[in-house]
Amino acid sequence: MYYFGLYHWRRRLRELAVGVGALLAVAAAWRATPFRRARALAVVVATPAFVRAGRAGSKLLRPPPWALERHKYDALAVELPLGDATRVLDVGCGTGRSLVGLAPHLSGGASVIGLDVFDDRVILGNAPLLARRNAREAGIDVVPVRGDAVRLPLVEDSQEVVTACRVLHDLPAEDHGRALREINRVCRPGGTLGVLELPLVPDGAASDPETYWRERVAEAGFSIERVKRVERTRGGEPYIVLVAAPIG
Repeated sequence: MYYFGLYHWRRRLRELAVGVGALLAVAAAWRATPFRRARALAVVVATPAFVRAGRAGSKLLRPPPWALERHKYDALAVELPLGDATRVLDVGCGTGRSLVGLAPHLSGGASVIGLDVFDDRVILGNAPLLARRNAREAGIDVVPVRGDAVRLPLVEDSQEVVTACRVLHDLPAEDHGRALREINRVCRPGGTLGVLELPLVPDGAASDPETYWRERVAEAGFSIERVKRVERTRGGEPYIVLVAAPIG
C-alpha cells in the first residue's frame, strides 16, 4: 500500500491542538461556574478555534496519503514518449506520487531519477527512502536525488524525458524561468518536457494560467508541442498539461 504523507501537517496539527485546548478550556469553565452567561461566553470565545480545528481536521487527510488520483498522471504520460525513454527525470517527485502515477507508462529498462528537496516541513515523511519505497511498490527502481530545481545536480543533455508534476507553482515566481532553463540544460536534444500544473499563477500575473505557463516554458528555450486541460475529480479549474521540446 502506498503512503504519500500528510500535506501541511504542522500547521494543521497546530490548529487541531488549539481547538482541543479551547475545548478543554470550555469544559473547565463549564465546571467552574454555574452561571449560564459565563458558560455561553466561554463557548462564544472558543468557537473560532473550534471552527479552525474542524477545518484542519477535515483537511489533514486531504489528499488521502494513500490515494493517487491516477487520471491526471495518465493524461500527462500518454503525451510523452515514456515507453521508449531510457533516461527519465522527475523534478519535484516528493514522496513519490508522480513516480507512481507515471510508472505504468515507463519502459522496464528505464533509468529513473526522482529529484526533490525532500522538505518534511510541508509533507510528513517527505524523504528519499519513502519516494524509493513507493516507486518500488509501483514496480520501478528509482534513484532519489536531493536537489533544487533551479540548480539541478545533473550533467547537461543527460535526460530524454523530464517531468515536472505540480511543482513549478510552489517555487517563487522569479525561479520559474530558472528552473525551466535548468530543465532545458539537462534535457537531451530531441528530448521532451512534460508539465502537469495546477491552474495557478503568481500574484500580480496578468495572464491566465495556461498562457502563463506557455510563456514561461517558451522563454526557457522550449518549443510548445501540446497543451491540454484535465478535469479535476473534486471540481475546480482543470489541471494544465503541457508538452514541449528543447529548441536546438
